[in-house]
Amino acid sequence: MIRIFSTPSCPYCVTLKEFLKQHGFEFEDINVASDLQAREEMIAKSQQMGVPVVEIDGQIVIGFDRAKIVKLLKIND
Repeated sequence: MIRIFSTPSCPYCVTLKEFLKQHGFEFEDINVASDLQAREEMIAKSQQMGVPVVEIDGQIVIGFDRAKIVKLLKIND
């Protein structure tokens, strides 16, 4: 399961979502700009307020860390 904590105005969030779509992955997009509870969950999991924060099967990735995301999702990129 892939969850992305993001905001509509974040260019890195858009790039990350496009990257996942290009590789055929479905994800839950969580807008922390409008969802206070989700924002609090993101901060608790990542210990920071920047977006995107990606949760892949319980593993937290801060930012669009392409190398870590590729490794966690086993993408041959």
